[in-house]
Amino acid sequence: MWKFFHWLFSKIAAGQRVIDRRFTPAGMLVGGMLIAGATLGADTNQTMAYRISAFAVALLLVAAAGAWLQRGRYTVTRQLPRAVSAGEAFHYRVTVGNLENAARDGLALIDELADPRPPLAEFRARYKVPTYRAWKQMIRNKNACEIKEMAIPEIAPRSSVEVTVAGFAQHRGNQHFRGAVVARADPLGLVRGLTLHEAPGNLLVLPKRYTLPPINLPGSRRHQPGGVTLATGVGDSEEFVGLRDYRPGDPLQRIHWKSYARVGEPVVREYQDEYFERHALILDTFGNITRAGSIAQAASTTAAFEEAVSVAASLAYTVNTQECLLDLMFVGNESYCYTAGRGQLSSGSLMEVLAGVQLCASQPFKTLHDAVIARRALLTGSICVLLAWDEARQDFIRDLQKFGVPLLVLLVANEAPPDRPPWLRVIEPGKVAEGLAGL
Repeated sequence: MWKFFHWLFSKIAAGQRVIDRRFTPAGMLVGGMLIAGATLGADTNQTMAYRISAFAVALLLVAAAGAWLQRGRYTVTRQLPRAVSAGEAFHYRVTVGNLENAARDGLALIDELADPRPPLAEFRARYKVPTYRAWKQMIRNKNACEIKEMAIPEIAPRSSVEVTVAGFAQHRGNQHFRGAVVARADPLGLVRGLTLHEAPGNLLVLPKRYTLPPINLPGSRRHQPGGVTLATGVGDSEEFVGLRDYRPGDPLQRIHWKSYARVGEPVVREYQDEYFERHALILDTFGNITRAGSIAQAASTTAAFEEAVSVAASLAYTVNTQECLLDLMFVGNESYCYTAGRGQLSSGSLMEVLAGVQLCASQPFKTLHDAVIARRALLTGSICVLLAWDEARQDFIRDLQKFGVPLLVLLVANEAPPDRPPWLRVIEPGKVAEGLAGL
């Protein structure tokens, strides 16, 4: 059953795509006349409506031949921005060149995005019953961007024009562009001839960010063994203080050879251990939408998670990482920890990481619990963005409190739990800006 419905829905989506691209509004009207005439004129002895169908078929055949003859040769070069933010409009430039010896007018540019149709395994794993409504919902969620069709002005022979294409970033993710289509309608204005060009590209859509008030993160500076050189070396991280005379037992690696050659006696570099603030930004990715009870439940879970990612992105972008470290921690196929600040990643890099975070249904919440507790000795404080307030998450928060880690706990949920403690801040999806304003 699943294979049949997946095949059927795929064919319907493909057919709808062909109709939208091949036929102009006038062509769709003629196609509607064809269907209506064929329906009403089934009995040719009772009505003459079949003549409408015959006339419509003739018009579409002539238009299709004209559209095929109207095709041309073009070049398409797209200049995409590196990244955009979800929930915002954006623009980019496309250069279209005419390779023909005649001018071309009445053109339209259609960007070819990645195929949004989900594979059978994903469609079957998500829902209990195969419905076309669920299929359409998954297709809408696949493409991160919506790109408008753009009219192209007349192009002179062997020349090019530049147009500005408008788009809208619907949600975070990586939007892949497969190519671009140059469309030109036939002289009757019913059917369009399409010329496909391979023009691959990628556009990164960053999570939506909210304005936050100044946040004073709790905690004090701590000793950071391994400090800020984790990405470039192995061993303790120390800050250079100055030079001093050699003492028995000093390692040879610390000898400052230039000074040794100048004064004729061993001189070593002196360091001191680094102490600075290190905060953890913990994102809860454990929201199970597999085999959801209904499309509404799946959409609610997905919406809450997207808002949680936006909250985490807003915090990561707001926290000043010039004098502290910020560890972004979450679980996907495995536990991940990305560190920003003091020569490590930038806040923009954390935005790019959050653009690809997905819900995790293959591992228990205990995986995140253990990963954070293992780093507790390094943490000055912790910001937790949770999706639920169940026993597992309560145990996690209690363990962090038991080890003396200062906390800021945010719960993204439609309803506040009845037994929530006063320090637990609840943020309702759709009202995130208001909830964050009170921090």
